[in-house]
Amino acid sequence: MVTKQIKELEVTKAKIVALEKSIAKRLHKELSTLHDKYGFGSLQEFIRALKGSSGPGSYKPARKVKAPKAASKVKRRKRAIITDETRASVKKLVEAGKTGSQIAKSLGISLPSVQNIKKAQGLVKARA
Repeated sequence: MVTKQIKELEVTKAKIVALEKSIAKRLHKELSTLHDKYGFGSLQEFIRALKGSSGPGSYKPARKVKAPKAASKVKRRKRAIITDETRASVKKLVEAGKTGSQIAKSLGISLPSVQNIKKAQGLVKARA
């Protein structure tokens, strides 16, 4: 079973190599006749024309696309003021078995604020 798949892989790889060679051959042919397509007598004339068209003053860098203004106006939350009442509420909720994220939601403060309060009150177990 695996040997059959390996053989299929080898056949596919051979097809890819043949396709790459075919593309390279067609690309070479198209590029070598490109000057005729645009009305130039030789490849050198065509190259000179290309170089001349990209000379000083002809280069214009692409414009940067700015993000929509609506996306840049994100409302920010006001900073929570941590009072003694907030600290007492955190302590009660910890003793009631609530998680940090539950406490943060119920009090309208961030999780890091809850963690800082718990740490300051000694409600966090030390890591071993």
